[in-house]
Amino acid sequence: MKWGLAGPQGWLAQGVVPNAEIGTLALREWQNVPRPRRALGVNASGEPARVRTEAQLTRWRVPMEWIVPGERGGGVVNRYDDPAALCPARWSSLVGARRRALASEAHPSPCVVVNAGTLITIDALDASGVFHGGLALPGLHMMLRTLADASPMWRTGPGRWRDFPAANADAATTGVLAAATGAIGEMRARVRRGDEPVRCYLAGGAAHELALHLAAPVEVVDNLVLEGALALGNG
Repeated sequence: MKWGLAGPQGWLAQGVVPNAEIGTLALREWQNVPRPRRALGVNASGEPARVRTEAQLTRWRVPMEWIVPGERGGGVVNRYDDPAALCPARWSSLVGARRRALASEAHPSPCVVVNAGTLITIDALDASGVFHGGLALPGLHMMLRTLADASPMWRTGPGRWRDFPAANADAATTGVLAAATGAIGEMRARVRRGDEPVRCYLAGGAAHELALHLAAPVEVVDNLVLEGALALGNG
């Protein structure tokens, strides 16, 4: 779980804890944090995480406002078949990416927004801020684990990227990276219009690893979900 405390001039504090340790926030990370005026939440981890997080806010008597994707918000139009079925983390990331694009470009170009964690999601955002849809595939570690489960010969140590892998560990590592970066490249090609560049915003634990194998422009944003949540909370 990532958290952040924002003030008028920007972030005052940020942190990250394993989901299993959410119950310690009030006594540890939040022990000396000023009382927040509001609490906004993005839940992609299910009911147990929601309940534990809400319990940590009782010390301040601040209710949690959980973000639910809608048809539009934060400068983004949501074209998902059922807007509310979109993962709140993907929705917040899209809004965060749109805000960054508007802040850096007078006329924002299309972009793709990638969350690379347990799962990898790759979402398309056009130049007007319309989210048309996206892809989902297993995360890098999940893909490697699937290979290991399929056959003993793939139960290897860490590998590295090679143009022509000549060892099982390298073949596995290169293969899963190629699968992920290939899917990202495919989505960039779909949203591209003419010769305009398609920026890729990357977040999640594998963001930096993927960024090494993607064509520019690429931007790694560690707390893109938090940025989007803040934008949605500010209307």
